[in-house]
Order: sequence, then structure tokens, then C-alpha cells
Amino acid sequence: MKRKSIDYSKWGYFFILPFFISFFVFSLIPLADTIRYSFYEYYRSGIKEIGPNFVGMENYVSLLKSDMLKYAGNTFILWIIGFIPQIVIALLLAEWFVDARLKIHGKQFFKVVIYLPNLIMASAFAMLFFTMFSTNGPINSILMNMGLLSKPIDFMGTVFGTRSLVGLMNFLMWFGNTTIMLMAAIMGISPDIFEASELDGCNSFQRFFRITLPLIRPILAYTLITSIIGGLQMFDVPQILTNGQGNPDRTSMTLIMFLNSHLKSKNYGMAGSLSVYLFIVSGILCFIVYRMTNGKDDKGGR
Repeated sequence: MKRKSIDYSKWGYFFILPFFISFFVFSLIPLADTIRYSFYEYYRSGIKEIGPNFVGMENYVSLLKSDMLKYAGNTFILWIIGFIPQIVIALLLAEWFVDARLKIHGKQFFKVVIYLPNLIMASAFAMLFFTMFSTNGPINSILMNMGLLSKPIDFMGTVFGTRSLVGLMNFLMWFGNTTIMLMAAIMGISPDIFEASELDGCNSFQRFFRITLPLIRPILAYTLITSIIGGLQMFDVPQILTNGQGNPDRTSMTLIMFLNSHLKSKNYGMAGSLSVYLFIVSGILCFIVYRMTNGKDDKGGR
């Protein structure tokens, strides 16, 4: 007698169907609509609505003639200030915590402590720093009571002070998450490799630069790509810290803050074209990073 076989593979499609429906409704359609609006003149002037009128590439040309490139430079500087110390400290901590020779006690406690800032909302973090580093804030009060200052420092009145605070906040919020990921990557390396390197007389620097870094290259690529995307989307911290003005003299105005200003003025055509620019730039940067971190080595292997 022939047994009737039951095919359960179709149920897999039913389980993944909600995701594709959600992605289509909330991601794909808005993305296509954003690209469509970027070719139209569509804004509000008072109570009068202009458009949508097809203008082709006019919105893209207008953005290039605006301060968009200046704001792109601001975004890049703010990202560099936060990312460089983040990746350096994260690599250092990950190497220390994983190294069994150091015999660090209380590793779980330290992991929780360095990850805690990542759980705080960026808006709350920005409000905290705004209060602490204001002219009448506790930082100035402590320094003046210690006799180190004769008058309060206007941290948010200078370009260096504002950018440093934004970079410091981004560093504190994300270095713990980066450290945990790099620790997991290093722990995935076979201990036999490190034991063999010790037998061959490999010191700590050679072990780190010749073994650890090359073997965690995929995780480093992932960290760098997600950091680039997050840097291009930097909004909440400088928005709250500068009250949406990008002061002083718009030196802390980011691309997403510029995009938000177009959305507030109901200029959907310019906002759509700026979104397309961000999509293209992030794609190019991520591709470059991927090729740099996953290219061929000196021996031609991958």
C-alpha cells in the first residue's frame, strides 16, 4: 500500500507572509513614494498647496546649490568624533575581557556597566548633557567652586564645545554595544590558534594585529557599516542639544536635521530628493567599506 505523504513546506510561506506584507506596506511603498515625490514640486505656501508638478531633476540641482554639502561635512565630522574613540576603546576592552591571561574578575559586572548607556534613550541622554553642561549647570558650578574657573564656560556657544559634546554622547551610547559584539567575535576564534602563536613566540601586539584583527574582519565590517548608516541618520542628539538650530552658526546641523526642516515646511519634493541622496551615499559608502574589509589579502586569498 502506498502511503500518502504530507508536505509541510507550504506552512513556512504562511509564517513568513506577515513579514512580507508589513515590509511591502510600511517600507517598500513609502520608499517608492519618496523617490516619486523627489521628481515633483510639492510644497505648501501658507494655506495654499503647490503641486505636485513634475520638475524632473530640479530638486536635486537645487539641493546641490544649497548648504547640503556643508551639512554633509558637519555630519561626517560629528560621526568621526564619536566613532574613532568608540572603535578604539571597544577593541581594547574586548581584547582585555577575552584574554584569559589577564584574569580579570567581575567580567559580567563590567559588561553590564558598559552596556547600560545603550539602554538610555538618546533624547534623555541629550537632555541630561544639556542640563549638565549649560552655563548654570553642575559642571560649571563644580569647576568654579574648585577655583579652576573664574567664569562659566559656554560649552554650547562654541563650535568645538558643541561638536565635542555630540561626539561624546554618541561614543558613550554605542561603545558598549560595539564592545559586546567584538568580544563575541574574538571568542569565536579557536583557542588553538592563540596557543600556537604563544609557542611561536608571538607577543601581544603581534597577536592582536596579525591574528585577532584579520579573523574578526567580518564583524568589523558590520560594525563600520552600521555605524556609517547611524552617522548619516544622526538627528536626535544634535537636534535636542541645539534646539533644532544646529548652533553655533549651523556647524552642528546634520543632514537629517536639514531633511526635517523641509518636512516641517511641507516641502515634500525637496525632502524626497534629499532622502534619495542619503540612500545613494550610504549605499556607496557601505560598498566601499565592504570591499576594503573583505578584499583580497597579500597572498590573493579571501
